[in-house]
Amino acid sequence: MRLVLDSNVLIAAFISRGLCSEILEACLKKHEIVLSDPIAKELRKNLVQKFHLPGKDVEEYLHVLSLHADWVHPPALGQLVSRDPKDDAIIATAVAGKAAYLVSGDKDLLTLKKFGRVQIVTPRVFWEKALSKDEDKNKPI
Repeated sequence: MRLVLDSNVLIAAFISRGLCSEILEACLKKHEIVLSDPIAKELRKNLVQKFHLPGKDVEEYLHVLSLHADWVHPPALGQLVSRDPKDDAIIATAVAGKAAYLVSGDKDLLTLKKFGRVQIVTPRVFWEKALSKDEDKNKPI
């Protein structure tokens, strides 16, 4: 399955162990993560400026992500879609990457619920809808 993990999910996955890090780990193993320059730029900015992480560590994280991701160049959507115009680049990433899901904690994105074929869900909903099925397949019978 192809999916976009919003920068807030990727940040949470990097700075703490929890649901988002488990989602990232599972997606790196079994799914195709779609990334773009707008997501990488936001991720880089927030990890360095808000969380004061060394730029070298952030670049290494981005490098590892890029090795396991399909990098796309999101086109302009031609219309304002989200309440926050900056979020339209994230939606465009999902569309350009033919993603089934956009996983985010951003309320402006989550209120949309869906754009075209892309389902916009929280990390918890994504885990329950998509990844818990993967986990069930790996349990011994």
